[in-house]
Amino acid sequence: MAKARLACRLWQTVKGLESCRQLPLRVSSFSSSSVEERIEKKRSAALLGGGQRRIDAQHKRGKLTARERILLLLDPYSFMEYDMFVEHRCADFGMNADNNKYPGDSVVTGQGRINGRLVYIFSQDFTVFGGSLSGAHAQKICKIMDQAVMVGAPVIGLNDSGGARIQEGVESLAGYADIFLRNVLASGVVPQISLIMGPCAGGAVYSPALTDFTFMVKDTSYLFITGPDVVKSVTNEDVTQEDLGGSKTHTALSGVAHTAFENDIDALLNLREFFSYLPLSNQDPAPIRECYDPSDRMVPGLDTIVPMESAKAYDMLDIVHLIVDEREFFEIMPNYAKNIIVGFARMNGRTVGIVGNQPRVASGCLDINSSVKGARFVRFCDAFNIPIITFVDVPGFLPGTAQEYGGIIRHGAKLLFAFAEATVPKITIITRKAYGGAYDVMSSKHLRGDVNYAWPTAEVAVMGAKGAVQIIFRGEPNAVEAEAEYVEKFANPFPAAVRGFVDDIIQPSTTRLRICRDLDMLASKKQNNPLKKHANIPL
Repeated sequence: MAKARLACRLWQTVKGLESCRQLPLRVSSFSSSSVEERIEKKRSAALLGGGQRRIDAQHKRGKLTARERILLLLDPYSFMEYDMFVEHRCADFGMNADNNKYPGDSVVTGQGRINGRLVYIFSQDFTVFGGSLSGAHAQKICKIMDQAVMVGAPVIGLNDSGGARIQEGVESLAGYADIFLRNVLASGVVPQISLIMGPCAGGAVYSPALTDFTFMVKDTSYLFITGPDVVKSVTNEDVTQEDLGGSKTHTALSGVAHTAFENDIDALLNLREFFSYLPLSNQDPAPIRECYDPSDRMVPGLDTIVPMESAKAYDMLDIVHLIVDEREFFEIMPNYAKNIIVGFARMNGRTVGIVGNQPRVASGCLDINSSVKGARFVRFCDAFNIPIITFVDVPGFLPGTAQEYGGIIRHGAKLLFAFAEATVPKITIITRKAYGGAYDVMSSKHLRGDVNYAWPTAEVAVMGAKGAVQIIFRGEPNAVEAEAEYVEKFANPFPAAVRGFVDDIIQPSTTRLRICRDLDMLASKKQNNPLKKHANIPL
């Protein structure tokens, strides 16, 4: 099925390219044939980019061209191009020669549809001056970003650029700043997605960093402030492009990128799927599509999924897959901070954001990286009206000097801040441990959680039984009896339930039914934070 879909999309891309080259030319009756010929010549030149030789070189590197990427990403025949005839304005260093002028310059911009939904897009053309950014290049990108904000539609950037165009000097730098400003102003207004499909170096990296999601392509995409040669000259470190700024570095170590895909085609097809989870703007509700998975489906497997031994690990992803529609979960940052999982799914057809501790990694403890990862995701969901479902199994914050010196207090506060600030529907399920301050942080009732459930296996306490007994009964001989007494009193969901800190203790198999009903009930939720210019999140 996947191969058939891929073949279909490739055929549509080829047909789309052919149709672009055969677009009928409509001009007024009074236009001269010389003008018609000139327009047709410019249009043909724009479609060829840097020429067939450079297109072939792009293909040999396993990469699609800028136009091929757009046509593969968008619905067939939906792309409407802007500024095809724009050229750079630089006259220095021989740049004003005819052979250095390319219609459209080094970026293709416009708007189109993905599954019938409007999106604005720019695709940098590496065949034209290595995709380098000129004043005209920046102007084209700024135009579609301004219009996207005006009409309320997402922006997708396909990055494949060698950086600033050196011949233009400060005008190129000004162009970057113009784009950065629009990234900031559009943040929280329309979703912004960056797909790195080639090099992205120097100041250019800050535009993807300012967008909501950054995806990469394995082996062909790179993100770094300074390249290996500069690093060698300044720090005397020998490092390859891949180790310095490749997809593995940024998806597993730095957390700059959210996910990496195998190749251009895989990336673009996955981006189409990802786009289906997002609203068009902050004025739209979370998308809803027809659902064939019954909302009242019981999930018996959940009744035995949590081990009886509290120290034994299990996979929180198994719980997520069993509960969400058709077991479909688009995980974000799956290789970074694996002790917390975040991503998008659907419940009864409605897009939801999923956050969950992962007991298989560091016992699900929160640390610096997981706190930042979770906080950014929660804030995106809140900005774009996406309900948040939180699965809790957290023994606390990770102890140690590395965490303390790294600022776990400040970074942990980011996740707390994000959950407390969020006004979208928030549903929380405590599956097992909810200890200490981490209990508070993970969308607790005290942080305005709308519906909070506990499974019978839940333990809500200040800390684990052994640690508590060592403090409370220090020096007493009957430590075993004291531990049993503590477990009986606190290692269960009742202390929280009798105080109203959880709304109900539910049978795990009914979790999907409960969540779907609660989402319907909370669909009309209205909650506002105090009026302010903006909050001061502990960055």
